[in-house]
Amino acid sequence: MSTPTRDTTPSVLFVCVHNAGRSQMAAGWLRHLAGDAVEVRSAGSAPAEHVNPVAVEAMREVGIDIAGEQPKILDWGTAEASDVIVTMGCGDTCPVFPGTRYEDWKLTDPAGQPLSVVREVRDEIRQHVARLLDDLT
Repeated sequence: MSTPTRDTTPSVLFVCVHNAGRSQMAAGWLRHLAGDAVEVRSAGSAPAEHVNPVAVEAMREVGIDIAGEQPKILDWGTAEASDVIVTMGCGDTCPVFPGTRYEDWKLTDPAGQPLSVVREVRDEIRQHVARLLDDLT
C-alpha cells in the first residue's frame, strides 16, 4: 500500500452514504488513536440530519464521544485534499482523484440495527482504523 505523498500531516476522509454511522465511528476511532498525527474528515453522499444515536451510544461505551458531530455532504474540495479516502458503501458517488489512495471497507450498515450489532460494527471499524494508522505512521 502506498503512503501519503505530501510532506504534511496525512489526511483521511471516511465516506458513507448518510455520514451518520460507519464514517462517524471510523473518524472517532482515528481521532482517538492518532491524536494530531492524522487529519480526520468524514462526509456522506446523502447526509442524514443527525448522527445515529445507537452509534453514539456504542462509541460512548469505549470512551469516544461523537455526539457533537454533524453529518456533512461529500464535496469535491474535501475529497481532493485528502491523502486517503475510505469508502463504506457509498458506491459510485465517491469522486476519484489520481494519486489518492482508496480503500473500500465492507461493513454492515448500523442504521436501524440494535446496539449489539452496532457494537460489532464499531469493533470491526476499530480494527480497520488501527491497520490504516499503522500503515500511515
